Formats: sequence, C-alpha cells, structure tokens
Amino acid sequence: MPAVSKGDGMRGLAVFISDIRNCKSKEAEIKRINKELANIRSKFKGDKALDGYSKKKYVCKLLFIFLLGHDIDFGHMEAVNLLSSNKYTEKQIGYLFISVLVNSNSELIRLINNAIKNDLASRNPTFMCLALHCIANVGSREMGEAFAADIPRILVAGDSMDSVKQSAALCLLRLYKASPDLVPMGEWTARVVHLLNDQHMGVVTAAVSLITCLCKKNPDDFKTCISLAVSRLSRIVSSASTDLQDYTYYFVPAPWLSVKLLRLLQCYPPPEDAAVKGRLVECLETVLNKAQEPPKSKKVQHSNAKNAILFETISLIIHYDSEPNLLVRACNQLGQFLQHRETNLRYLALESMCTLASSEFSHEAVKTHIDTVINALKTERDVSVRQRAADLLYAMCDRSNAKQIVSEMLRYLETADYAIREEIVLKVAILAEKYAVDYSWYVDTILNLIRIAGDYVSEEVWYRVLQIVTNRDDVQGYAAKTVFEALQAPACHENMVKVGGYILGEFGNLIAGDPRSSPPVQFSLLHSKFHLCSVATRALLLSTYIKFINLFPETKATIQGVLRAGSQLRNADVELQQRAVEYLTLSSVASTDVLATVLEEMPPFPERESSILAKLKRKKGPGAASALDDGRRDVSSNDINGGVEPTPSTVSTPSPSADLLGLRAAPPPAASPAPASTRNLLVDVFSDGPAAQPSLGPTPEEAFLSELEPPAPESPMALLADPAPAADPGPEDIGPPIPEADELLNKFVCKNSGVLFENQLLQIGVKSEFRQNLGRMYLFYGNKTSVQFQNFSPMVVHPGELQTQLAVQTKRVAGQVDGGAQVQQVLNIECLRDFLTPPLLSVRFRYGGAPQSLTLKLPVTINKFFQPTEMAAQDFFQRWKQLSLPLQEAQKIFKANHPMDAEVTKAKLLGFGSALLDNVDPNPENFVGAGIIQTKALQVGCLLRLEPNAQAQMYRLTLRTSKEPVSRHLCELLAQQF
Repeated sequence: MPAVSKGDGMRGLAVFISDIRNCKSKEAEIKRINKELANIRSKFKGDKALDGYSKKKYVCKLLFIFLLGHDIDFGHMEAVNLLSSNKYTEKQIGYLFISVLVNSNSELIRLINNAIKNDLASRNPTFMCLALHCIANVGSREMGEAFAADIPRILVAGDSMDSVKQSAALCLLRLYKASPDLVPMGEWTARVVHLLNDQHMGVVTAAVSLITCLCKKNPDDFKTCISLAVSRLSRIVSSASTDLQDYTYYFVPAPWLSVKLLRLLQCYPPPEDAAVKGRLVECLETVLNKAQEPPKSKKVQHSNAKNAILFETISLIIHYDSEPNLLVRACNQLGQFLQHRETNLRYLALESMCTLASSEFSHEAVKTHIDTVINALKTERDVSVRQRAADLLYAMCDRSNAKQIVSEMLRYLETADYAIREEIVLKVAILAEKYAVDYSWYVDTILNLIRIAGDYVSEEVWYRVLQIVTNRDDVQGYAAKTVFEALQAPACHENMVKVGGYILGEFGNLIAGDPRSSPPVQFSLLHSKFHLCSVATRALLLSTYIKFINLFPETKATIQGVLRAGSQLRNADVELQQRAVEYLTLSSVASTDVLATVLEEMPPFPERESSILAKLKRKKGPGAASALDDGRRDVSSNDINGGVEPTPSTVSTPSPSADLLGLRAAPPPAASPAPASTRNLLVDVFSDGPAAQPSLGPTPEEAFLSELEPPAPESPMALLADPAPAADPGPEDIGPPIPEADELLNKFVCKNSGVLFENQLLQIGVKSEFRQNLGRMYLFYGNKTSVQFQNFSPMVVHPGELQTQLAVQTKRVAGQVDGGAQVQQVLNIECLRDFLTPPLLSVRFRYGGAPQSLTLKLPVTINKFFQPTEMAAQDFFQRWKQLSLPLQEAQKIFKANHPMDAEVTKAKLLGFGSALLDNVDPNPENFVGAGIIQTKALQVGCLLRLEPNAQAQMYRLTLRTSKEPVSRHLCELLAQQF
C-alpha cells in the first residue's frame, strides 16, 4: 500500500471528532452534528467546485457521523466521484463510504460499477484490490452479474500480483456464497487449482477457502486438487517453525492453512494414487507424533493452534475410515484428552470418539475407555459434556458391555438434567431391546426405566415392550409377575399402570394360580390406581376389567358393580361413559362363547422395525419439541410400530402433562354456562400444538373487545371475586404461594394454555386469550379423586398496589365438585397500567372432611398485553436511538439453559408477544422484535434484540422501553425462557 503523505492528515476531521468527544450531553452532540451537516451540505451545493482533498474530508465526516448512529441522506454522489480520483487516499475513502452506506439496491450501483470496472482494468494492484474489496463488501446480485466473469480471469492471470490474487479469490468466494448461479465454471477452474502451489502463503490460504466451497457442488472439476493439497500439507507439517516465520503462530507453522487443507481433503475419498496416499498417511502420522511431543510454549494460543490441527487430522482419519493403525492411534490420542483439565478438549474428544465407535477398526479401541467415559457421565459439571458422554456410551455399546452400560445410564438417569432425560430414556430402551440376551432382562430394564423416569417415557417405549411381550410366549408369565409386583409400590407412575393394565388383562391368568396374585387381588390392585389416572388410562383399565370377566368369571359381579357405578355411567367424559355402558351390556347379555370370542387374547403383532430409533433421530434433529414443552412430547399413536397400537383400547394415550378431565373431547358442564364465543377454546384446552396464542375462531377483534366489558371503576372490590361469605379469607391471610409457584408461572410466559398445577387431588388447567389491554382467562378445576370436594372456593387476590394496576373480574363457581368431574371459572382481565407482580390465585376446599388450601401465581404477566408491531429497519433504528437513555435500556448476558435452536427461539419470542422483524439486524443469527404494551392509562413501546452465541452457549438480551421498570421486568421474564 502507498504511504499516506503528511498533508493527508485532514485536520478539519480531527477537530470535528475532538468537538464531538468534548460534548457534555447528547443534545450538544446532536447540535454540533447538525451544524456540521449543514456546513457540508452547503459546501456540496455551492457554486465553487471542491477539490479532491475537501471532498474526501467531508465524506469522511459523513462516514463518522453515520458510525455515531445518525442517518445520512446525502453525499453519496460525492463519494462516487472520489472513485475516479488517481490518489489512493481519496479513492480509498470513496470505496469505504460506498461499502458502508450504499445499499445493494441503490440507484448509484451502475455508476459504482463503471468506476470499479475502470479500476479493475487499470492493472494498478492497489486500485484493483480496493475495487475487489468493494465488490465483496457490497455483494449485490447486480455487482455479481457485472463482475462474476471478470474476477476469475484476474485470479488466474499470470501477471496479477499476489495481493490481487488473494483479494480476487476471497471476492469470488463471497459472490459464490451469495449467488452460486452467477459464477460460471470454465477453463479457469483447472488453473485455480494450481494456486495451491503458489509461493505466497496468503494466496494459497485464500485459494483453499475458494476451492473447498466450489468442490462441494462440483467435485469432479477440482479433483486434481487432492495431490496438490497433500503436497502442500506435507511441506507445512515437515517444516520447522523457523521455515515459515511470517506464517508461524506460537511455534506452530501455518495452523490456519493446515486446517483448511485438511478440511479440503475431507471433501473427497482417500487418494487412489499409492504415492499420494502414502505421503498423506505420513503427514497424518507426523501430526499424531507431534501431539505427543512436549509443548514448546505454555501459552494457550500454542495449545489451541496445535490441537486445532490435531482434531482436524482426526476428522480426516475418521472420514477415510480405511487405515486401522491411524484409527487406533487417533482413538488413543483422544483417550488422553478425556481426562484433560480443559473442558472444551474433553467435549471434542467425546464427540470425535462417538464417530470412531462406529468404525469396525476402532470400535474395540474405543471400548477400552469405557470406565473413563462412565466417570465423565457421573462427575462432569458441564451438561453438554455429560450429554456427549451418554452419546459415546450409546455408540460403544455391544453385547459384551450392554448390561454394564444400560445399568450405568439407568443410574445416571435418576439425577440427569431434565433437558436430556427423554433422550437417555430412548437410548436405554433401544439398547435394552437391541442387545437383550434374554427378554426377562429387557422387561426388567423397561419397567425400571418407567419407575425412574416415568414422565419421560414416551408412548413408543411402552408400546414396544407390550408388542414384544405379546409376541413372545416365553416372557409373558415373567412380565405379568414382574408388573404385578411393580404395581404394588405406593407411588406408581401412570405409565406403569398402563403397562400393567394391558399385560394383566392379556396374561394375568398365567399368575392367577398363586394366592398372592389371585384374580380378585389383581383386580383390586389395578382398581386402586383407577381414580388417580388420566381419562385415557381409565379407558384402558375399563378394557382390562372386561377382559378379566372373560379370564376370571369369579370377578364378574365385582366388575359389573364398578361399571354400574354412577361415576362411570354418568361420567362427564363421553369415551368413559360409552365404554362403561357397552362393557356392562356386553357382560350381561353375551353368552360365554360370544364373550370369549370378542375378548380373546390379542394376536401377535407383525414384526416391524422399532419406532423408538426413529423417535431418537427426530429428537436429535433441529427444533426438538422438548425445548418447547419442558422435555415432554406427545406423540400420535398412529405412527407407532407402523400404525399398530398394542393397547386394548382405541383411544390415544396422552402424555403425563395431558388433560385429566376429558377437555380434549368436549366442553364439560360448568357452574355457569360459557359464552358461545368460547366454545372452540374449550375443545382443545390442552392441544399439542405450539405454545402460541390460541385461535379465537371467527369472532372479529371488535366483537372480542366489546364482549370483554371492563369492570366498573367505581367498585374496585368487585374485581376480586363475587361477594363471598364472611368466612372467606382476605388477601392478608391466604398464605404465601407454594414454593414452585414461580417455576409454574415461568412456563406460561410464552404460552397461554396448559396445566398450571397438579397433585394427587386437584388439577388446574388454564386457557387464555388477550387483545390490546383486555384479556379473558378460563380456569378448569378437576377433581382427580372419587370423593366430592366441598366448600370449593377459588378467589383472585391483588397483592400490594396491583389492585390499581390490574382489574380482574371473576365468576363464582359451584361449591361442590364431584369426584372425577371438573368446573370452569371465567376471568375478565383489564390492564389499567404497567405492573410487575402477578395476581394470586387462592383455592380452598374440604376433602374427606379435611381442609385443603393452596396459593398460586396467576399466569398474567405484563407481556400478555403486547401488541406486535411491524416496522421497517429505518424506523426501528430511529426508534432505538430515541430510547437511548440509560434507564430505558435493560441488558442481560446469560448462559443458555436449553439447547440453542433457532426455530425454538423464534417460537418463544412470538409467544412472548412481540413481532419478529426480518432483515433488520446485520447479523442474521440475531433476533429483533418490536411491540407495544397496551394499558388503559398509556402505551409502552418496546424494542428487543436477542443475540445468541452458539459457540459459547450464551445469550445477550437487550430491551428498550419508554419506562425503566418495564424494561428490567421484561428482560428478567424473557431471559428465564432460554
């Protein structure tokens, strides 16, 4: 580059920058900038022609003002004029201004293209580099169409200087990534490969990046690069650090180029030429040998560079999978990293060994490290490293170590992180089935799995065990005995009840000879779990009962008594009611022969590939639903084992968090009739769709707002509840919220429906909808027992100042809730002004004569009153600058608590209520949103920016609103979701 002369110092620019820095306030800065803009505008429009130096100075000032965050709407033409200057500094400033300020769709692109074309044809290497940099920085399609054919010629021209070749290669790479169809393949492709032999290491590095990208789409055109890449790699690996002094980084010769060459070789199979292959193997062995040498420096930069080459070398060895000696050596090298003090190295070692475990040459070598991997699973602090350890155990498992690995994974499952429990459950189920020496061990393992992690055992897992037990006569008796013993535990998971109901209904006769498991005992044991189960499980148990009548006639009278019970024949759920009626009639009317034919044993299922493996693959893919729904996922029974559902019933089984009281099927009777417009809301209260705002049916927004009449302002006490008896508690004596109240509240920040609370007695479900500053919420109280709740009294309480900030109008519910029934309560909500604390929900009732009470936080947070706002990038940045006071901004940098997935993040931000703005942030990985919080008193504008860092597993969240407490509160609410 030419030296900058002393006269190019631009004293006026220095004075202007000094003035800006000396400004005492934002207003003074804006005043100074406006004064300067007026001066520049007058100079540009004046009659006197400006010389190149003045143009450069004023364009520099405009560029500086833009970088301070102010809009620049003039000066573009003057910058374009600078491109025609013969002085380097003037041309450089012109290109810099264009690269930063000119939009790719600007009307000036044609003028800019003409100037670039002149510079490319000038053969002045400095001007050519400036032009190539500008093309790469702007990268518009119009520029690509204009220069895509010229740049390859410059790249391979014999008289091009090294700096020009380097710039041309990187510019062509940028254009190819932006518009692959614009870069023509031709005779230049064969010549660009020979740049790998160039004497200039910078040219080689740029050429390798370009060839690696091009060969992925056109591998045959660049196949000759293999031998040249191996030759260049060999020279680097065998050289001493003093041979490449300009490209040696902390005693490691050309580490970046070495890594790029190794990645390029991974685009092709092993070399066919024996000489080339031998030279490559020698290179790989040299890298592995150097890894064993003592470090030449204690600095982390040295070890990072050295390990980067080593791991890329191991990736190439794994890719080829044809050199047993290298694979074993790579495995041993990775084994040393498993106990390294650096967490990142342990993670990378586990990840690479997962791939090595799949190779027939290195599988046995990987197995020798099983104890170290098990220890990592138990003791690692970082959850991502523990997850990789679980992946490696799964990959290295075979018949010789299956029992040990399954046992260790089951032991770890008891304390595993919730985010990976479902995945480990699937892996244990797959390994137990794949490597089962005898199926009694398989049955024990699956039942143990349900006992340890029942909430995370998906339908595929227990469907599969039922399919295997049904198909194998030798294990049916053992399965019946084992599941009978498991059901005797006081705390028995619902999935265990499902498995037990099916197996005892089919094969209970195999253990009926033992007095300890006689038919009445089996029935009594199953029926003791009946009132604690969901609707689908109750339906399955009813099918088991009718099977018992066929298997054990002596239980007929007892079972018919259960079916005749009013709680069954008049059940609110239509499926349970229909089964009870039909099964009772069938057992009363049908003859023994007909009954035996209708209720005969299930036939063997067709042998199909296990669906558990497919579920695991889906789970490992992007957008895993566990991140959206606390690690639990409902799966349709239609895709299980090819569509066969091995349950005695035809109803699908919901997940552990699914609805207990049949809200999926139809709206149950409520204490007061629901408005017609809410009928659709009751049908899918706990649907399995994404946690977004529910559909409001055909009702237009005006109708919705007119239906939600706000409470009368003159009677604020009416907002709490309908007039209650004098004995009802006041806000001061309801007691504190339950310990998990905050955790339950956080689940509803980004969704509007689900189960708010559940224990052995009561289930509380929520369905809500919000428009502007009004909302409507439906609370569903379900009695899970067979005993009636008495004096049932839910009430909403406003702690502190909340009564002046939020108005909640409730409707009274019935004081009695029958066993197995549910009641609905409607809440009309109005946001009067911004608030920070949610209202409290106090529920009191008597069960079996004993008083019961609990206090929850009602899922009403300030973000529920968000109105999504779409805006252009220019409007967004203008508004962002307006909200620049320190108190208006809240920022938080935090560690990711869930797997970082772009689709999951997008769904959560939409559920939070803001609109997502595309093409606003220069970094496409970031998320930008905007919205307005609607209250009766005022509107609060909100802008947010979420910056994920996948490598560090961290986020930076920035919120700006017009009210300081709102910024901090929204920042805290949203940060807890990631």
